[in-house]
Amino acid sequence: MRLPLNLSIAIASLSAHKVRAVLAMLGVFLGALAFTGVQHVSAIMVRKAVMETEKLGPNLYAVVAGQIRFRRSGGVRVRGNRTNFRVADARAVMDGVPSVLSGTPFANADQLLKAEGNALDTRVYGTWPTWPEVRSVTVAQGRFFTEQELEARAMVCVLGPTVAERLFGTAQSALGKIMHIYRAPFRIIGILEPKGRDLVGDNQDEFVFMPLTTFMRRASNVDYVDGVFLRLAKDADIKMVADAARHIMRQRHRLGKGQPDDFSLLAARDTIRLQQQALDLMSTLGVITSVVSFGVGGMGILSIMILVVRARRVEIGIRRAVGGTRGDIVRQFLFEAGVMAGTGGACGALATVALVVGLHEFAALPLIIQPVNLGLTLLGSCVLGLAAGAYPAWQAAHIEILDVLKSHG
Repeated sequence: MRLPLNLSIAIASLSAHKVRAVLAMLGVFLGALAFTGVQHVSAIMVRKAVMETEKLGPNLYAVVAGQIRFRRSGGVRVRGNRTNFRVADARAVMDGVPSVLSGTPFANADQLLKAEGNALDTRVYGTWPTWPEVRSVTVAQGRFFTEQELEARAMVCVLGPTVAERLFGTAQSALGKIMHIYRAPFRIIGILEPKGRDLVGDNQDEFVFMPLTTFMRRASNVDYVDGVFLRLAKDADIKMVADAARHIMRQRHRLGKGQPDDFSLLAARDTIRLQQQALDLMSTLGVITSVVSFGVGGMGILSIMILVVRARRVEIGIRRAVGGTRGDIVRQFLFEAGVMAGTGGACGALATVALVVGLHEFAALPLIIQPVNLGLTLLGSCVLGLAAGAYPAWQAAHIEILDVLKSHG
């Protein structure tokens, strides 16, 4: 029966000195929040990267004109010649690279759209009918354009749902109507399902798609494309794909041995790896922060417990005088330190759960809760409290009854 008694005495003592107890818990709370919070946010962001990559298309690979560099803000920057990538280059890559299931060259430009008195600046893509298969796009209403329309340079287009709503009020009312790019009329034959933003922040629901031949002749009057998207087999060897694509492109562009590539090779999987590297750094910094916070919390509990022992010498002496053993005193003060640290760790874990739920509800991020992570953090907090309270508990247990009585005689 001594264990519940010691625990109840410890809780009663903490309740009597709430401010002191809260201050002792604060460091452990911040450490638990920093550790569990960073780990959960990292897992959420990795999951989001995977989901966004899946939106791009299954096993997507791209060969694009120019040299692409990713900005820290998440956007992209393109350098070099972007006008020497031809449809023939795209065909050569699709035919010569191993593990390619399907592909589509593409070109895009920002254009002014007009319909029913409304105007909108957005991005227009010229591509092939294989775009939905390669980029995992679904047509919600109507249809995508066909091979016959590609060959005939048909004046047709497919709208993202946001474009349809802004030009026609609702997506449903846009189907079958005419939209103008400058003075050229295009008949709307399909509306896509919503997809949201991609990994570089572009809203895919604001895009317009038309046959590549129509785009090159009527919408932008160019003879080059921006690149080619490839859908690879699940077991594709990315290194082999990259080597083959690089060899084909360098040979077709007649690049010498010392000349840099005038194109970029991009795998959707690489974006996850790059984000994982950035998140690993954030996790490392979070662990360092949490260790410092836990250390401060442990020192806080140690300092406060030493002061508590000095302030409660009379109480300890009386308890020893009425039959309390040194083991009882040790357990009482260990319980006090453990309860403070455990409560701080539990509050930090609960704050992390609240943070994760808040991100899910208000930022539309994936909901990921790691019970093992939270449980280990709580356990670690309790162990920290016991370690911090060990020396004060030893001090309290070795207070002599006679010394207490003499000092208060």
